[in-house]
Amino acid sequence: MTTSQRSSVVRITEYLAIDLDTERWTCHKCEQDLVDARENYKKGCLVYERDPAEVYPPIFPDSTWTGTTREGYGTFIEYYCPGCGTNIETELLPDGFPPTHDIELDIDALKAKHQGGTQ
Repeated sequence: MTTSQRSSVVRITEYLAIDLDTERWTCHKCEQDLVDARENYKKGCLVYERDPAEVYPPIFPDSTWTGTTREGYGTFIEYYCPGCGTNIETELLPDGFPPTHDIELDIDALKAKHQGGTQ
């Protein structure tokens, strides 16, 4: 039985799941263990920082206008599964800002709901 078929694994997003037995974030696609489920899942991902101008090249020939933030005002941060390379999340952050902690779940409540109580 694969991890994704066990009742202890709860799918959270398209590519993220939580194994309630181990309290770990996992990749839903390849079942790669990422990080403790009480932490930001992004800590367990491979990170690629991209210049917005690289993502959005100039729109018009011989132009510097890209339709994105000005140079030095933001960075695209891409988070990848270290097991299969799936892009789990992408965010545009102002320069110098830490990664967004966008998912914080009540693990104990999830256990109660899916396993009939805490362990």
